[in-house]
Amino acid sequence: MKQEKLLLYLLAAVQFTNILDFVIMMPLGPQLMPQLGISPRQFGMVISAYTFSAGTTGLAAAFFLDRFNRKTALLALYLGFGLGTVACALAPGYGWLVAARVLTGAFGGVLGSLVLATVGDAVPESRRGQALGIVMGAFSVASVVGVPLGLYLASHFSWHLPFLVLGGLSLIIWAVIYFVMPDMRGHIGPRAVPFGERAAAVFGLFRNASVRFALLLTALMMLGHFSVISFMSPYLVSNVGFTNAQLSYVYLVGGAVTLVTSPLAGRLSDRYGKVPVFTLFTLATLPVMLILTRLTPAPLPQVLFLAALLFAVSGRFVPATALATSVVPPQQRGSFMSLNSSVQQLAAGTAAYLAGLIVVKTAGGSLLHFEWVGYMAVAGNLLSLLVVRRIGAAVPEALVPAAAVPVAAE
Repeated sequence: MKQEKLLLYLLAAVQFTNILDFVIMMPLGPQLMPQLGISPRQFGMVISAYTFSAGTTGLAAAFFLDRFNRKTALLALYLGFGLGTVACALAPGYGWLVAARVLTGAFGGVLGSLVLATVGDAVPESRRGQALGIVMGAFSVASVVGVPLGLYLASHFSWHLPFLVLGGLSLIIWAVIYFVMPDMRGHIGPRAVPFGERAAAVFGLFRNASVRFALLLTALMMLGHFSVISFMSPYLVSNVGFTNAQLSYVYLVGGAVTLVTSPLAGRLSDRYGKVPVFTLFTLATLPVMLILTRLTPAPLPQVLFLAALLFAVSGRFVPATALATSVVPPQQRGSFMSLNSSVQQLAAGTAAYLAGLIVVKTAGGSLLHFEWVGYMAVAGNLLSLLVVRRIGAAVPEALVPAAAVPVAAE
């Protein structure tokens, strides 16, 4: 258990930097758009560049990710991610920034799926909800600590500095993983599998109805969440009257809430079932989305309360992810989680791009039609409630040979 907890905290540290690199871009929108002279549509492309790149490489990784020691794969991907983040810091303008986001996404998207596959290998299904709550709690820490600090550095120095600091931190964590994380080869079969067989196995995943529904659930959740999140910060500044400094309060309060709600969602999922807990959190999401996307100037406490609710109901991602890790046996988990991550990234990029097409900036600087984005998000969440009930687990893992225990490096 002690080794398991150490592994989970290492993976949480990786997720912290990976998530922060991604989410910091959205609250930087009110600064990036005027400084780079870009429109909402171009800002949506900055966000989508990462996700489309991550989705593409995620598809490719599905064919080979399960053939490598989890530690070796993690070190290779994390190094590329760290260097890509540094490239973002050095980008002199819009075109270079988009290119740097493509580079970072190429590694960061696969990195996220590898972390989840590693949790699935190392932790039995009976404790996996709680384990994922710990690892996904990295989002909370990124919101409470990372985003406010990044906004402070951007406001007082330059938008480049948060990425430079984050890239340096990633390289430090990389070194810790190199020396501390054990090897993990339990998921690798006894013989080398030819590419043709691996490709057939990946495409064969789609014959499993639960796999298809799990991927569809991922796409609908991202449509129902990311379309709103992508433009929430610019909307709060342009239409609600927030300052750039006040945006940090949104992520500070929201992240603090998820420090409680994410682990709670994991424990509730293990105790009462993934589907009921997912349903409860999703139903609570709908009114929050509708209200937030129609906000007018309002007192700071009221807006922070709504933002806290939005972050709290994102706890639905914990039971959904726990369900996703269970639809295939351990030997296919890396491939499936790569596919799942690819769908997640492509859906997130599509959601941000669609939101960018819908939202219009007026001559006075305010944003119009954000409520239409809210309607789209609600539709995605309602459809997810129908899909989640069609997902079933693979063969009980108690019947699968030990593939989940990390093997210490010799």
